[in-house]
Amino acid sequence: MRYVTSLPYAVKEEEHLWIPVSDGTRLSARVWRPVSSDGEPVPAVLEYIPYRKRDLTSVRDSIHHPYIAGHGYACVRVDLRGTGESEGVLRDEYLEVEQSDAEDVLAWLAEQPWCDGNTGMMGLSWGAFAALQVAARRPPSLRAVVISSFTDDRYSDDMHYMGGCLLSDNLAEAGTMFAYATCPPDPALVGERWREMWYERLENTRPWALEWLRHQRRDDYWRHASVCEDYTAVRVPVLASSGWADGYSNAVTRLLEHLDVPRRGLIGPWSHKYPHLGQPGPAVGYLQEVVRWWDHWLKGIDNGVMDTPVLRAWMQESVPPSTSYEERPGRWVGEPAWPSPNIRPVAHPLGRHRIGAPGERVEEAELTVQSPLSVGQFAGKWASYNAPPDLPYDQREEDGGSMVFDSEPLTERVEILGAPTVELELSVSEPVAMVAARLSDVAPDGRATRVTYGLLNLTRAGGRDEPEPLEPGRRYRATVQLNGVAQAFPPGHRIRLSLSTSYWPLAWPPPRPVLLSVHTGASTLTLPVRPNGVPDGVGGRAFEEPEGAEPITTTRLTPPEQRWRVSRDLVDYGSSLEIVKDGGTIRFDGIGLDARRRAYERYDSVADDFTSVRGESAWTMAFSRGDWSVRTVTRTVLRCTGTEFLLHATLDGYEGEDRVFSRTWNQSLPRDHL
Repeated sequence: MRYVTSLPYAVKEEEHLWIPVSDGTRLSARVWRPVSSDGEPVPAVLEYIPYRKRDLTSVRDSIHHPYIAGHGYACVRVDLRGTGESEGVLRDEYLEVEQSDAEDVLAWLAEQPWCDGNTGMMGLSWGAFAALQVAARRPPSLRAVVISSFTDDRYSDDMHYMGGCLLSDNLAEAGTMFAYATCPPDPALVGERWREMWYERLENTRPWALEWLRHQRRDDYWRHASVCEDYTAVRVPVLASSGWADGYSNAVTRLLEHLDVPRRGLIGPWSHKYPHLGQPGPAVGYLQEVVRWWDHWLKGIDNGVMDTPVLRAWMQESVPPSTSYEERPGRWVGEPAWPSPNIRPVAHPLGRHRIGAPGERVEEAELTVQSPLSVGQFAGKWASYNAPPDLPYDQREEDGGSMVFDSEPLTERVEILGAPTVELELSVSEPVAMVAARLSDVAPDGRATRVTYGLLNLTRAGGRDEPEPLEPGRRYRATVQLNGVAQAFPPGHRIRLSLSTSYWPLAWPPPRPVLLSVHTGASTLTLPVRPNGVPDGVGGRAFEEPEGAEPITTTRLTPPEQRWRVSRDLVDYGSSLEIVKDGGTIRFDGIGLDARRRAYERYDSVADDFTSVRGESAWTMAFSRGDWSVRTVTRTVLRCTGTEFLLHATLDGYEGEDRVFSRTWNQSLPRDHL
């Protein structure tokens, strides 16, 4: 990244100010704005997230907010209530009070003498969720949003549930927010009230996994703030982006298809990162794109920002399997609309362990598989963060416990762009069952790189909100939609479809092992083919080199640690996946604050006992300055029986070495067709 030190506007920073909301709570804000805005008001851009502007996001914030401010905007970074230095308690995600607070913040910004009354919202992940959800509420000052790595469907396409299957990221994210919601504010900003504010958070925070496990089907809890329930509610222009390695790539194309506002989409090879910080690379000059978007929609400048394709996507070339990539080779392609007239769905019949040619009459057979719990140990994360390396590894070991269909070696290059689908005629041996479908690129030497995948809880087949137990032996038709992707398969390679009845630990398995029967001839794989010879269609303006403002300085005090370890014990047949994400201790030089984050996850199972599975998410968050030293330690463990989920959680708060708060939860929740 190129760091820019000279910008069109001189910028001043207000490190901390209070923004009051309707119930009297005060939210903490940090503002970067042009010096000239004292006399010449500018539009305001809000980023609204719970991840601590004072320290934990301050480096990232210092790269992009001063940069955008230096192009003539007041950039405002606000911590949600109950996080950072903001008052109150953060009890859950995307609550009504969170969105109401955001509306109050926007109204406050629009009234400031340095704001011209026009506002925008931007963000990654939670910040993008917030921007899209608030846009659907139509606050009067909001003119446009810029969002990255988000969803419009909180139930079917988020880190909680996928295709009606419970994701392990539901536990991991619950552990993350359990930790963030119980951190103290900085006494340097809130004074002696820090302890009172911290204790209020400790006393009123519960394990987030409890609420999420109470809602195992699509209900009003998930419908709230899911923009897919009413796309017409969004009436402002939207610039949406994500990455193929992220769990949130599908929402970009859904917005392009369903919104009726000016909109543009961008999907690169990235994990859960902003595109200018994108990994795997190539990263792009995203902040320049963002400034152009704001210039057009907040200032009315005719700069040609809408002359680009509706969707720009990175067409990925074939690569060997790896858990991490510095760069993904490929090229940008542009589509004039979405769905695109350039994309042609091509249906391939499934034969006996083979993918037939389009229109081919294949042999009819009944194929069966009962997958072991080991299928899924090389699946990687639902949403890759690229730290530690967390992409799927070589799929051959996974394929040993799966039903596999291979194409013939390709005689010409095949490119796909969009979401493949698998339509199955099937029967199962148990009333609760799932199917995991994986599409892989198989090289001539046999190495198999997963390209995309999808999950389906068969009790929810057909998109039913009300699940129904399956009748063993009865034939059903079910469609599994895989995640969208742009991928090229070269000549000589094979395309592989793999089906399994478990995918642990990425997804929680059903209560008992399932024998799946698939009827060939009546089952198909449909690929969204972008035919060879279609122009790339990206237009004349290429992406610029990534750039941003020079980041604040930090000093590393202790080294980081990363681990992703799969192990098996052939004495007791225990298997485990251990993940360590420890950023070490960092000193934020400008404020003299030391901070440390350590996350630990572990997922266990024994042999093929589907009720032996266990997940754990544990966090340590520590902050210190001088003789002030505070840390919280959180731990959430999820186990199960055939009929219940069993949750155990602990929360401990320390001042120095003295434990000043401790609470334990033990709770069971019924399994709802999971």
